[in-house]
Formats: sequence, C-alpha cells, structure tokens
Amino acid sequence: MSKAIKISQFQQALEAVEVLSLEDQAWVLDILQNRLRQERGNELPKEVAEVRQEYAEGNVKFGSVADFMVDLDESDWNLL
Repeated sequence: MSKAIKISQFQQALEAVEVLSLEDQAWVLDILQNRLRQERGNELPKEVAEVRQEYAEGNVKFGSVADFMVDLDESDWNLL
C-alpha cells in the first residue's frame, strides 16, 4: 500500500473520530490503547523465543559497557 493511501486512510480515521462526542472519542482512545497493549503482549513471547534461539546458537555475548566498547574498537568496522 502506498504512503499516500496510508495517509489518506489515517486522515479518514481521524476525521471519523473527530465527529464523535468527546465521550465517544475517549472510548475509542481507551479501546485503541487496550488493543495496542494486547498486541505488544502478543509480541513479547515471540521476541523471547527469538532471543533464546540466538542464545542457543551462541550469537549472544555478555559483558560490560567497557567490554562492548573494546569489541567495537577491535572490530573490522570502519564507521568513518
């Protein structure tokens, strides 16, 4: 879906909510916040599974910030 269509749909949604009473707008906001919380909660187990997989594959390193900075200095990355 193009960016223009997404913006248009977003604008339409805003306009649809704006014509509602303040009480109804508050209800819409409450419903959307609850749905967002639920979606974020659904994503958490997926993220945990991904991290566990990375750990099982040995792709996770532990250490201090100083260790991280040393690794950055020693890496082959040329950031400049």
